[in-house]
Amino acid sequence: MSLEGKIVLITGGAQGIGRQIGERLHKGGAQLAIADINADAAKATAAELSAHGPKCSGYACNVAESAQVDALVEAVLKDFGKLDILINNAGITRDGLLVRMSDEAWNAVLNINLTGAFYVLRAVARPMMKARSGVIVNIASVVALIGNAGQANYCAAKAGLIGLTKSAARELAGRGIRVNAVAPGFIETAMTAKLNEEQRKAMLATVPLGRPGTTTDVAGVVCFLASDDAAYLTGQVISICGGMAMA
Repeated sequence: MSLEGKIVLITGGAQGIGRQIGERLHKGGAQLAIADINADAAKATAAELSAHGPKCSGYACNVAESAQVDALVEAVLKDFGKLDILINNAGITRDGLLVRMSDEAWNAVLNINLTGAFYVLRAVARPMMKARSGVIVNIASVVALIGNAGQANYCAAKAGLIGLTKSAARELAGRGIRVNAVAPGFIETAMTAKLNEEQRKAMLATVPLGRPGTTTDVAGVVCFLASDDAAYLTGQVISICGGMAMA
């Protein structure tokens, strides 16, 4: 799955799943534009990867601010000359039971996870349409398909992202742009590391394969979707969840 010469923009790319995806794409020969709300982390990640492979650059961006997103894409095009692939990964959680959920918690998650993803997709679609080529991979979640108590805001945002994926895929296919999504399940990250033993056992009980996934599991599928090996795939949602959701 060679990505030699491809320019990839990854949002939320300085840590966690986003960073692992970036590392996998970078090993495949891609040059990376790593965007994150944490500017120092984005630049440090870019510098670390650039030291042993193709060019990487770090950028500060709050995807919930459309002006920042537009400036980000403009900067990437100026620095790299083109943009081939978007990994729409930036996201947050603000968990709580819906009857106790504050307006702030609801709006913060929707603004980053859905509206922010829309802003980035819209901004990259313009140069991709001119080039009549491009790949967009949105990072959704398995809870968008099955729901999860205490995550009404997150589930709603990720379900909306799946709808956005399918709509964008239909609109952009005629310009040679593929749009797909992945829906990770229980993945070992800094976030899931905070679960206590009881919570962990309860979560694993819902996974037919009996183990949590890894960021490497997610990165492998994303790399496939970004590559020419997936040239006939668009508008699809691939669940990386050990069987938690089965359609």
